[in-house]
Amino acid sequence: MIQPIKHCYWVVPGKLLAGEYPRNKNETTSQEKINALLEAGISVFVDLTEETEGLLSYTTLIGKAIHRRFAIRDVAIPDSPETTTQILDTIDCYIEQGEMVYVHCWGGVGRTGVIIGCWLARKGNGGEAALIGLRELWAQCPKSVIRKTPDTREQEHYIRSWETGQ
Repeated sequence: MIQPIKHCYWVVPGKLLAGEYPRNKNETTSQEKINALLEAGISVFVDLTEETEGLLSYTTLIGKAIHRRFAIRDVAIPDSPETTTQILDTIDCYIEQGEMVYVHCWGGVGRTGVIIGCWLARKGNGGEAALIGLRELWAQCPKSVIRKTPDTREQEHYIRSWETGQ
């Protein structure tokens, strides 16, 4: 399946997409980026950024799509396993309802990688396999040539420690 925007990757084609913040400082190119996501079928945006990061809001650009923010500090892990579980449950709930979900942070690398890695661990064979799977999926994204996901060892450890079904 084709990626609707440049810096993203399909986790589950047609159901779960992950990537970078879908907005920039230019209103026109931001709307084009959002439109590409909406035209691809994205109906839920799971935003892992904090309001204090100084990023321009895109909620007025997404029409009837749903925006859910679960703030995680940049280059960090979620505050608690319960927070992670809440995010994963939200993703699963929307997918089960037939919605297509886009998970993002600012660059689409660290925080997004943690949540997608934990989601893969939940659905598969635990954290180590999820980390391998995450890196294979990440290879779809052009940023993978210069960056690895997740960003830090702490984030890698967090994914490795996440259990199947958790």
